[in-house]
Amino acid sequence: MCEELKSKVEKYLEKAKTSFENLDIQTPENIEFDEIAPEFRQMAISYYKDAIHFYEEGKYINALAALEYAEGWLDAGKMLGIFTP
Repeated sequence: MCEELKSKVEKYLEKAKTSFENLDIQTPENIEFDEIAPEFRQMAISYYKDAIHFYEEGKYINALAALEYAEGWLDAGKMLGIFTP
């Protein structure tokens, strides 16, 4: 079970790598988004880095959970127009 979970998390992290390492903020037209956009980016990147950290420690469940949070921030930012799809 642990090796299967490790393999799945490894694949998931690799797939997410491009999205998080190249995460750029769009220039929003709404000044309110201009103020929160850096916070959205920071939260997404922080959770992604947490996922890598947990993976490297062998804490695969925590890695998966952190990656899910990271992608939640990413998806929310895309829906608001903060990040490019």
